[in-house]
Amino acid sequence: MMEFDTIAAISTPAGEGAIAIVRLSGSDAVTIGDQVFQGKTTLAQADTHTINYGHLIEPETSDVVEEVMVSVLRAPKTFTKEDIIEINCHGGVVSVNKVLDLVLSSGARLADPGEFTKRAFLNGRIDLSQAEGVMDLIRAKTDRAMNVAVSQVQGRLAEQVRGLRQELLETVANVEVNIDYPEYDADTVTLELLKEKGGAVKDEIDQLLRTAKQGKILREGIATAIIGRPNVGKSSLMNSFVHENKAIVTEIPGTTRDVLEEYVNVRGVPLRLIDTAGIRETEDVVEKIGVERSRQVLQDADLVMLVLNAAEPLGDEDRALFEAMKGMNAVIVLNKTDLSQQIDENEVRELAGSRPVIATSLLQSEGVEELEDAIAHLFFDEGVETGDLTYVSNARHIAQLRQARQSIEDALEAADADIPVDMVQIDITRAWEHLGEIVGENAPDHLIDQLFSQFCLGK
Repeated sequence: MMEFDTIAAISTPAGEGAIAIVRLSGSDAVTIGDQVFQGKTTLAQADTHTINYGHLIEPETSDVVEEVMVSVLRAPKTFTKEDIIEINCHGGVVSVNKVLDLVLSSGARLADPGEFTKRAFLNGRIDLSQAEGVMDLIRAKTDRAMNVAVSQVQGRLAEQVRGLRQELLETVANVEVNIDYPEYDADTVTLELLKEKGGAVKDEIDQLLRTAKQGKILREGIATAIIGRPNVGKSSLMNSFVHENKAIVTEIPGTTRDVLEEYVNVRGVPLRLIDTAGIRETEDVVEKIGVERSRQVLQDADLVMLVLNAAEPLGDEDRALFEAMKGMNAVIVLNKTDLSQQIDENEVRELAGSRPVIATSLLQSEGVEELEDAIAHLFFDEGVETGDLTYVSNARHIAQLRQARQSIEDALEAADADIPVDMVQIDITRAWEHLGEIVGENAPDHLIDQLFSQFCLGK
């Protein structure tokens, strides 16, 4: 275990609540706790992994500050592998900040963002991919996204990556033996082994990369733009997904003047729904700004839901929107099917091409289930499976896997070209290093600092 000073931070969200937790970690955590804690026994005398009732006092005046429950967790069986105490106090803004001030004035230092998790990594409690899984777990917006993050926290990805590194390490070792003791081996035998092992590792990396698109979706969500002419039902569609009147709905065209955003869960897939202003030519200055923002949202979207009014003929503005989303993932929503249908559905399907066209009556809550199914199948052909499959969801992991794969491909091409085996080994070693960066075994210090700075304070 590495030597660090003792840090403290509030580990619960800001605001009012039933309880709040102030966490301390470090070799002096228990000593600092005893300076401000009064109970039937001191924290130093308390057994590990126990919670102890008492009061916090101001050391100089002995005034009671708070009624608390203090958990004592002794190294090395803790998250950071250091001594930890967690002070459970009342969840008011003033009370929890008073508790934090008390332990800071008694010798603790305010923790940096993510410093508790960083210490867990530096002390060997978790690897870098597991640490990033902790952040994903906190930010998960659906059950399936949470399951993927839990799998990563448990080290499932790390275990697979370490297995791949071991395969490459054994290959490098064979090459080294061939170089040091050429009389015991032949280049052709070593090259054949390199091709076999390298090819097997490349295939496993390909399998991981095949999950990358779905993994990133589960982790980051799908930026989904709801577009269409004014008064076709865009805001009603957003409200149907959110299950509340998030967007204002009226019969007046141009009601939505700005962009509204909300996360929703569709069949386990997180959608970042963006309700846009109706796209049309307008002289209204405020509406014109909203229309320009809508056009920008359309360009940045991962998925477009184009809403059409089935009770009106298809107009030039509708056709222009089909052209604007050319080549993009899209679902066409034929809304207001409860009214007399005026739209030419054949023309709509011709313009849509292979994209799904879903008929809805949002006023009567019809067609929303079919719409959700269409969105899920658009990104997950067989549905979302998180049981036996290891998803790669982190952009950094994906980049390192791609670089490792490229290095192995270079090695295999060099082997086929009869390049000397010691030259081929360089690419295999480079692939091994790229995989090591995923779990943190080859990660530079500046990368580690950058990653943990993204964590919330107290984690």
